[in-house]
Amino acid sequence: MKCTQYYPVLMTSKVAETVRFYKENFRFKAAFEADWYVHLQSEDDEKVNLAVLDQSHETIPAEGRGFTAGGLLLNFEVEDVDSIYDAAKTNGLPILLDLRDEAFGQRHFITRDPNGVLIDVIKPIPPSPEFLKQYASEAVPA
Repeated sequence: MKCTQYYPVLMTSKVAETVRFYKENFRFKAAFEADWYVHLQSEDDEKVNLAVLDQSHETIPAEGRGFTAGGLLLNFEVEDVDSIYDAAKTNGLPILLDLRDEAFGQRHFITRDPNGVLIDVIKPIPPSPEFLKQYASEAVPA
């Protein structure tokens, strides 16, 4: 299978609120916007996409309608996690995990969106020697 694009679609009853959250806090813009579906694209990288869909829309098979994302964690790798963390705190986002360095090669914090979807904002950092040996040579964070 040749995949030409991949992006998560968040099903929610809070379409407008969710879209506003990602626009205001993570620099997304609407590439397509209807009251039941909004396709968001990063203002910084057109390859980074996220969609928001009304959980009760008729295009969702009946057995899937009414459900929202559960057990979902979105990862955003960024260049400057510290400034995004500061902005998240300034904007009153819930901070579920404070900014910290991890031995496995991440500096990150975790917040959540209006639907309870967890968002892990990450800057790759060099891993500890213990974790370094677990990486494929071409995948070691710098």
